[in-house]
Amino acid sequence: MSAKGFSREFKLAAIARMDAGEKVARIARDLGIARLTLYKWRDQLRQRGIVGKRDRPIKSADGRSGAVERVPPPELPAELVRARERIAELERKVGQQQVELDFFRGALRRIEASRQPTNGPGATESSPRSRR
Repeated sequence: MSAKGFSREFKLAAIARMDAGEKVARIARDLGIARLTLYKWRDQLRQRGIVGKRDRPIKSADGRSGAVERVPPPELPAELVRARERIAELERKVGQQQVELDFFRGALRRIEASRQPTNGPGATESSPRSRR
C-alpha cells in the first residue's frame, strides 16, 4: 500500500508511537513503510497540522483550524515500563562505573609517573664497599 493510501488515523497512530519514544526503524518495519515517510508525516503534522496532502488541517477543541492536536501516546504495558526503568537504572550504574574507572586509571598513571625507576638512567646506585 502506498503512503497516500493510509488513513489519517493510521498516520496519527504511527506518529504517536514515535512521540512515545519507540524506535522509528521498528515502527517502519512493523507498518511496512519507509522511515522517511514517518518523518515526513511527523514534520507535516508539526508544521501545518496536517498529515498527508489530501488531509485537512486538524481542528482544535474550540474549532479553530490549523492548531495541532496532540495525540496521546499509546498506553505501554506495565512490564515494558518496568523494563525501561530497569534499563535506565543499569545504564546510570554503568556510567558511574565508567567515571570511577577513568578516575582510578588516571590516579594509577600519576602514581606510576611519580615513582623513580630502580634501574636505568637516574637510578640510585648501590653504595661503595668500605675497605677495612
